Amino acid sequence: MNITNKTVLVTGGGSGIGFEIAKQLGQRGNKVIITGRSEAKLEKAAAQLNNVSFIVADVTSEADVNNLVDKINNEYGGLDILINNAGQANVYHLDEAANAYDKASAEMETNYLSIVRLTEKLLPALKKSKEAAIVNVSSIVAFVPGVNLPTYAASKAALHSYTRALRHTIAKKTGIKIFELMPPLVDTELSVEIGGENGIPPLEVAEGLIKGFENDEYELHIGNTADMYKLYLQSPQEALIALNKRRE
Repeated sequence: MNITNKTVLVTGGGSGIGFEIAKQLGQRGNKVIITGRSEAKLEKAAAQLNNVSFIVADVTSEADVNNLVDKINNEYGGLDILINNAGQANVYHLDEAANAYDKASAEMETNYLSIVRLTEKLLPALKKSKEAAIVNVSSIVAFVPGVNLPTYAASKAALHSYTRALRHTIAKKTGIKIFELMPPLVDTELSVEIGGENGIPPLEVAEGLIKGFENDEYELHIGNTADMYKLYLQSPQEALIALNKRRE
């Protein structure tokens, strides 16, 4: 897939993986739009990057999403690549006092349902592109849940399933390419509570996506996600034990 001279939307692009993806794509001559809830963070991020602008938008807000879609269509003239990167995670263990329902509701809304809504609303714009793509950023825990991220893992498993269905239907009907980016632990603000400093740098994830674009490789197992997936296929229980050695 050609990844130059395209209009790209990156949700959650003010930091972490989204920031690095925006940086890599901006350097390749694309027109990149980043979104997030904090105008100050977005403004700071965009100032550090080439060919990047921003729109303040909370992906869980229907009003914000409608405004975002309108701006994409009317001010940017359409869209070629949608990168659903915004995410939320709660670190806890399941127990009677965990308040798991509220945590799960927030994670499902951000990590899964908001992606379904935004993708559906932007499909008309993507269908008009000569070469379009959707990228959903999931996780290694879509295959093997982390016990200290139980409902986050469930939200990413839902996203993984949705992405496969989207690829089987939308890609066949329209030619829109559907990618899934599946990193392991990454050193970002989101992962501080779970030892993110031991994770891979966001740049490695962004570079993995660039290679996926270039090679038309649609399910991208970044870093040790590849080995964990192989172990999962051999023995789901062994994979569960291996991933959670330091988390219980």
